[in-house]
Amino acid sequence: MTAPSSVASPPTPTPSALDRYFGITARGSSVGREVRGGLVTFFAMCYIIVLNPLIIGTVPDSTGHFLGGGTEPNLPAVAAGTALVAAVMSVAMGAWAKFPLALATGLGLNAYVAYSVVSLPGMTWAGAMGLVVLEGLVIFVLVLTGLRKAIFRAVPAFLKTAIGVGLGLFIAFVGLFNARFVTHASATPVQLGNDGSLVGWPTLVFVVGLLLTIVLWVRRVPGAMLISIVSATLLAIVLEAVLHLGAFVAPDGSDPGNPSGWSLNPPALHGSPIALPDLSTLFTVDPIGGFTAVGVIGAIVIVFSLVLADFFDTMGTMVAVANEGGLVDAEGDIPHSQRILLVDSLAAVAGGVGGVSSATAYAESATGVGEGARTGLASIVTGLAFAASMFLAPLVAMVPYEAATPALVMVGFLMMTQISDIDFHDVEKAIPAFLTIILMPFAYSITVGMGAGFLTYVLIRVVRGRGRDVHWLMYVVAALFVLYFLRGALTNLLG
Repeated sequence: MTAPSSVASPPTPTPSALDRYFGITARGSSVGREVRGGLVTFFAMCYIIVLNPLIIGTVPDSTGHFLGGGTEPNLPAVAAGTALVAAVMSVAMGAWAKFPLALATGLGLNAYVAYSVVSLPGMTWAGAMGLVVLEGLVIFVLVLTGLRKAIFRAVPAFLKTAIGVGLGLFIAFVGLFNARFVTHASATPVQLGNDGSLVGWPTLVFVVGLLLTIVLWVRRVPGAMLISIVSATLLAIVLEAVLHLGAFVAPDGSDPGNPSGWSLNPPALHGSPIALPDLSTLFTVDPIGGFTAVGVIGAIVIVFSLVLADFFDTMGTMVAVANEGGLVDAEGDIPHSQRILLVDSLAAVAGGVGGVSSATAYAESATGVGEGARTGLASIVTGLAFAASMFLAPLVAMVPYEAATPALVMVGFLMMTQISDIDFHDVEKAIPAFLTIILMPFAYSITVGMGAGFLTYVLIRVVRGRGRDVHWLMYVVAALFVLYFLRGALTNLLG
């Protein structure tokens, strides 16, 4: 009898240097998925290039000067500086921390600087940016000492899950509100559409984009979110070319006068698609100007507020993105978490040096992870897209909110599915988790949600006689959150 011949199995292909460096195959991804994920993240957060100038570029400091040094707003310079900082720090996050997390000027942080800091008597934009740099340096020291990572490890697993769920609801609400699918109302806090119903062509673009995202996702079409963003943008361009809808907001960000217009930027190209960037906001920093204007105590209060918000916003975002991408190890830690936190702290410094306010990790990174990104290569793609946007700002501005934000809503759903991991029959977990989840969107703040969850977790454990089971760092964090929630009253008391 002749022995059956054996067929040799084909050799396993040797991973490329790129694959080995980022661990693309090891994390169950591919270069194509990383590129798509990076582009989806960019389109989900590129609104900051337009929005940040409207927030910090239109507000004069106490001397009447705007960012860039003039007595008139210089929005192109703020936009270019915003894109540059986002590009550099996102690439750094991807190349060194190898994590799919993109960074840009932080919303909330920029509004605080614009509306609560630069208007203080004697404060200049340079002095305010000096305080932003100091905030980043403080966080950098906290990371180097290991305190930031130690706090991350001290947070119970169920609260980390609640943070991810709350962040999902938060970014879904951001998507719905920025597309004006829900809006402010007079009789109720929010309402459907502009008048309680869905009207206007931009709303149609959002609805079509959302439904297309859902259909492609459930059909498991690769690149579902990116296809949806591009398709909705093309529809928006056609509608604007035919109907000339215009913008919902005025160019200076003042009260709206066109309720049927696009939420932020009309999808139309005016002039050349290429423009050289104006980088006049760079190095607009006075390290001691803030102390001179408001004194040591006043400066400390401002820096403390920035530090606490940035500190916990990034922690929450990092946890949520890692959970969404299955990037948490068996010990509940995140690979390269120390590097992630170091890059984020340096991003705050870079935002101050760039003159565009503190940069931080973006929750919209979860859209790229939802598209399949699992490594830092996606963040590099996002960063390169931001770099290109410095020169292609007119093209980037053609992607309206209504085309990009359906991806946020879809990712909100994906992150919401983690809620099944929380035991809501245990009140010690249920109440802190509930408050964490609901207050992120309701208070429009990741930090507020986390603070409420941490405080109630410690309180419930103490009153039930289980205070010794709480990590001592959680008591420290809870005390800091008490100060954070009372910072307005403390500022008035000290003032």
